[in-house]
Amino acid sequence: MKSGFVSIVGRPNVGKSTLLNAILGEKIAITTSKPQTTRNTIRGIYTSPDEELQIVFIDTPGIHKPKTKLGEFMTEAALNTFHEVDATIFITDDELSKGPGDKYILEMLKQADTPKILVINKIDTLDPDKFRRIYEEYEKLGIFTKIFGTSALEGKNVDLLIDELAGMVEEGPMYFPPDMVTDHPERFIVSEIIREKLLLYLNDEIPHGAAVEIEQYEEGRKLTKIGAVIYCEKKSHKGIIIGKEGKKLKGIGKDARIEIEALLGTKVFLELWVKVKENWRDSDFALSNFGYKE
Repeated sequence: MKSGFVSIVGRPNVGKSTLLNAILGEKIAITTSKPQTTRNTIRGIYTSPDEELQIVFIDTPGIHKPKTKLGEFMTEAALNTFHEVDATIFITDDELSKGPGDKYILEMLKQADTPKILVINKIDTLDPDKFRRIYEEYEKLGIFTKIFGTSALEGKNVDLLIDELAGMVEEGPMYFPPDMVTDHPERFIVSEIIREKLLLYLNDEIPHGAAVEIEQYEEGRKLTKIGAVIYCEKKSHKGIIIGKEGKKLKGIGKDARIEIEALLGTKVFLELWVKVKENWRDSDFALSNFGYKE
């Protein structure tokens, strides 16, 4: 069989996690419309139906110029993948001339020897003329082996992308069982589901000053008991997360519980608490405690 590793990189909010979920046919990475939703590298495992191909995809946090220690960790985690993979997918959804973000990533990519594929995402919302401009602008750079237009949200052209990657990886072992789609433990995915619902409920009020820590995780045949703490940076944020008469926190918990039950295949009893940990994004101890750095 053929097997290998492929990283997915790009600016925040270009659809990296959505593409990974589309490739796997299953949701393992949380997605919202907010930049920097992904904080850790998430490994997704694709195995072809005939089990002749296995690709381990590494979904990275959006690469950006960091302003906090958390931002430094996220950017470093993404950049470290460039030299550890068989190929790199670079995702964009806009013209290179529109901002410095893509140029910053491209400078890093040029230093890597691995084959590179450009994915122009969100073609379901791009007009043909803009797509052509983006395509031609990147083609002129001469650093991409292939350029694809995709709609990760609709799964359009994802199969063509997999076929192209199959030609880039070599003969190798099956690294993971064929029915495994991620190497992250369920506790991690559960914490990410809660954080996703938090981001969706909070709109732009508290974009990235929240973290989720699982304190209780008891699995039973028919019921899984989960206790999680949502940490925020300010006392004023705590009230916003809880909401009037606790309605917002209840809504976050209900939506998270429904998705966690689908993931685990059991009934779930989920308890959420909100605590304040000021400036945790710039605390080495807090970042380590929340699993963002060793």
